Amino acid sequence: MNEANFAHPVLDAQALGEVPLAVRLLAEDYVLWRDASGMPCAARDRCPHRGTKLSLGRVCEGQIECPYHGWRFDGAGRCTQIPALPSFTPSDSHALSPLRVLQAHGLLWLQLDGGVNLPRFDGEADAKLRKLNVGPYDVATSAPRIVENFLDLAHFGFVHEGWLGDRGHTSLDDYRVQSTATGFVASGCRAWQPQSNRLSTEGSWVDYRYEVMAPYTAVLTKLPQLQDGYRDEIALFVCPVEPEKSRVWFRMAVTDHDSSDEELSAFQHTIFTQDQPVLESQVPRRLPVSGGEVHCAADRSSAAYRRFLLECGISFGIC
Repeated sequence: MNEANFAHPVLDAQALGEVPLAVRLLAEDYVLWRDASGMPCAARDRCPHRGTKLSLGRVCEGQIECPYHGWRFDGAGRCTQIPALPSFTPSDSHALSPLRVLQAHGLLWLQLDGGVNLPRFDGEADAKLRKLNVGPYDVATSAPRIVENFLDLAHFGFVHEGWLGDRGHTSLDDYRVQSTATGFVASGCRAWQPQSNRLSTEGSWVDYRYEVMAPYTAVLTKLPQLQDGYRDEIALFVCPVEPEKSRVWFRMAVTDHDSSDEELSAFQHTIFTQDQPVLESQVPRRLPVSGGEVHCAADRSSAAYRRFLLECGISFGIC
């Protein structure tokens, strides 16, 4: 198993309309378009004829047309038309190799190889929770660095002072890390937060639960103790664009039905843009899994994540 066996988010579902769009994943270029029925399709962004980028072309009746010689391909990858030879029936050798496109959590996901399912996000199925995507953010660091930061509680009082933490409450309680069939769970996490969510009016202790179920995906559940019935579930979905470049989305499933989309997005935007310059400053940008950094007991979720990457055979974004 390796990173190619997992589904990866590449695009907001609503962004794909009537024109083809280029995306980049695992240092390769792909093109997405919608067929005549509106279903998303994908292939490598390269015409098999002369290597032209198909994303520079157009979509005609659900088929993607190469901008160079007008060759057309349907959603199954078959070449249906070569304008220079109207009576010629293209063979399988003229076809594209289509990729599986999945739509979930407001995003389009590419599955390059194998049959690993999409990451689970329990908040998606809870009708009581409001759903919202925030992002994407283009970040100049590796996907594993971003996930590891998401799992880290010890930075709250410094990077997010006045929001998710303060310098008077930096000590962490012991927490538990337990392996699962698809990754691991970190539970028993607790942090003092001046403003745990947009509706917070006073500081409170917040219980955190993290779950990692794919190499570049993690989900947290927050339960503020002073806000009865309030619950946040936030998923981090990272597209590994290059070994040291990533695209990030947050999928929020929250109890807050009073705030506007803009207000909820602004809160999450503030938190992540506090993280981003720190993430982009880390050297090396690829996550060291074989030494080179020192650790302490507060880093047990980080240690579990690094082991998980090695167990999954991940090589993209690590060193």
